[in-house]
Amino acid sequence: MAKFFNTAGPIREEMHYFIPVSQRIDLPEIQTLIEQEKYFVLHAPRQSGKTTTLLELCKILNNSGRYKCLYVNVESAQTSREKVAEAMTVIVNELVDLEAIHFPDDIIMGGHGKAILADSATSALIRILRAWARESALPTVLIIDEIDSLIGDTLVSVLRQLRGGYNERPKNFPQSVILCGVRDVRDYRIHASSEIEPVTGGSAFNVNSESLRIGAFDRNEIRELYQQHTVATGQSFAKEAMELAFDLTNGQPWLVNALAYEACFKNPRGKDRSQTITVEMILAAKESLIIRRVTHLDQLADKLKEPRVRRVIEPMLLGELPPEVLQEDVEYVTDLGLVTKTRAGLMISNPIYHEVIPRQLTYINQTLLDSVVTRQWYINADGSIAVEKLLQDFQQFFRENSESWIQRFDQYHEAGPQLLLQAYLQRVINGGGRIDREYGLGRGRTDILLTWPYGPELTDAKGTVTNTQIQKAVFELKILYGSKEKTLTKGLEQTKMYLDQVGLKSGHLLIFNRDPKTSWDDKVYREEHSFQGCAITVWGM
Repeated sequence: MAKFFNTAGPIREEMHYFIPVSQRIDLPEIQTLIEQEKYFVLHAPRQSGKTTTLLELCKILNNSGRYKCLYVNVESAQTSREKVAEAMTVIVNELVDLEAIHFPDDIIMGGHGKAILADSATSALIRILRAWARESALPTVLIIDEIDSLIGDTLVSVLRQLRGGYNERPKNFPQSVILCGVRDVRDYRIHASSEIEPVTGGSAFNVNSESLRIGAFDRNEIRELYQQHTVATGQSFAKEAMELAFDLTNGQPWLVNALAYEACFKNPRGKDRSQTITVEMILAAKESLIIRRVTHLDQLADKLKEPRVRRVIEPMLLGELPPEVLQEDVEYVTDLGLVTKTRAGLMISNPIYHEVIPRQLTYINQTLLDSVVTRQWYINADGSIAVEKLLQDFQQFFRENSESWIQRFDQYHEAGPQLLLQAYLQRVINGGGRIDREYGLGRGRTDILLTWPYGPELTDAKGTVTNTQIQKAVFELKILYGSKEKTLTKGLEQTKMYLDQVGLKSGHLLIFNRDPKTSWDDKVYREEHSFQGCAITVWGM
């Protein structure tokens, strides 16, 4: 069977290109922790290869002949919510079934499960694990996946039962337990109906010795993954295309695989194995993933509705430092994989997420703008975009409609002006050019680069179709704080910096005045500025 890049479920070696688990985690460290009878956490954002890693780790431990290891996914108990007895019944039955599948000649839990559940389902987990460890010829290791899918009393009960058996290891309880989920267990704040105050994961599971994280791919691992396709099919990736794949994804495993799958298995040109995978094909793959709102990106976008996510993301869209960002909110959004901590501060994890977040937040408004914005209004005779006319119309539209339209951005009202402009631009360029966005905490602005191909199309010897000209336009977005003069001075400096970064000599600075006491006649203006050799048009909103 021909292999392909995996974008759904765990890796199957006979079907998928993959990076070996030994490169994804520090296997010797994990083996040492197990030898030392430690309980620990292994966590990573969704679709980072976590389940694949856990299944392979389980196989390695069993093949070593030193342990009996069982992997269990407890997500099926999520529907029981806080019904502890019901959830424990689901988990214990899952353990019994998995033991029968993987150890059919050495069934232990299967002989105790019914009696234990009949006696007391609430404490069934600790009792079934005691029986398993006590009667096993080898030390037992339990890997629990999706632990953070459980909620309230159910999660507290699982953690406390594991903690309760800890002192009995290794003869009467698993020698090692590995908890796996999106978040580190110490960061859990569990709202249980049986408790007056929220229970922290660190208190319910205070036997945790380490918290390990499964990392993203580095550049070499992406090259290695893509090279497997080249060896199998003869189809090569241009060096620049592989570099772009890393730059767009920052090594996020699902995105790395998805870009390659789109380029090699869905793109009509990419299906021809004589065609090299180019930068243009990777860019087209990125755009296709975003437009189709594939499951991974859709799940990511759904998290934006959560208040603790909004409290971090909205200030990033604004570019401003809020009065206070809760550390627990930052940790949560980091564990989700939405943001990453860098020397420059808190940033969105990769350029694809950079683009997905505003697009998702503006999706409904883009649809509603269909009746307001028509691309043809802004296309010049030579095919380029009339940027001045576009901004003039947006300025008038913003004056007449901003109050009602900004309310459509759900909880993201503070970032509404920036999002409304991006919805307007996206509606104009959809299916033609692209928008690159840069934003983050403390930047004091949002940078937008519009790239628009136009002019006659040329076809090279390989059949690649390109436009003869590329139009680029810079939009710097700022919120007015304090005096206009101070905001303008800083905005011109920042616009100049961005123009230098993208190699342009002219651009646009948009300053949004959110003061309800200021009249629209004072808010709305257009000024031409020459700043350090650059022509910058300033638009007041």
